[in-house]
Amino acid sequence: MEVVILPSLDDAGELAAARVARLVGAKPDAVLGLATGSSPLPLYRALRRRVEQGLDLSRVRGFALDEYVGLAREDERSYAATIDREVVRPLGLDPARVRVPDGAAADLPAAAQEYERAIAAAGGIDLQILGIGSVGHVGFNEPGSSLASRTRVKTLTERTREDNARFFGPGEEPPAHCLTQGLGTILDARALVLFAGGEAKAAAVAAAVEGAVSSSCPASIIQLHPAVTVYLDEPAAGRLAHAEYYRYAYEHKPAWQRD
Repeated sequence: MEVVILPSLDDAGELAAARVARLVGAKPDAVLGLATGSSPLPLYRALRRRVEQGLDLSRVRGFALDEYVGLAREDERSYAATIDREVVRPLGLDPARVRVPDGAAADLPAAAQEYERAIAAAGGIDLQILGIGSVGHVGFNEPGSSLASRTRVKTLTERTREDNARFFGPGEEPPAHCLTQGLGTILDARALVLFAGGEAKAAAVAAAVEGAVSSSCPASIIQLHPAVTVYLDEPAAGRLAHAEYYRYAYEHKPAWQRD
């Protein structure tokens, strides 16, 4: 695992965008795992600037991490609409090549299994983009999730629903359930990049990066993956015991290791 601590997530977005550009240059139909939330937005903004300068992402395929159960795709609060608004249209992706779990399906377990088959049929995910929740969840894998879990229905914690209430109107209750890629699904990706910003994420980041691998902090599964980059701003890194080493290692990274 490489931990990169930067002044802001905008700086992280530029680094990660360069990585995505190199991936797409080598493989124009690369498969990206797409996260929503505020943390990955600097990456998407940086990619948009590159698209405006000529980067072609039209053949890239994408799979969203999760979706609320019970919201129509057209609902502006759904992750299907969010991905379309924040990723597909700004980056010039082909909507037909971007999949989101079907949280409105009549048979949710069948929809989850079909999503797993679609990822496998695409050849797997080349680069999975991740954020981390304040309770240590990744995707919507809440504490207690099986480390081997696959795409499935999950019940959201009250803390997660409170964190997401800002996307809903006064008096509106965020959905209590979701369809999410499992922790085992995420680990199947060939590479992971995780973004976290702000002091509110510091405890979850410390548990994920330096704590025990445990279902109590689902994001700790990143420790089991052979190719992980964690991008943090200074506040999010504030509770890391080995922050100085991570800074030193990044500053002295051998040229042959640089992306």
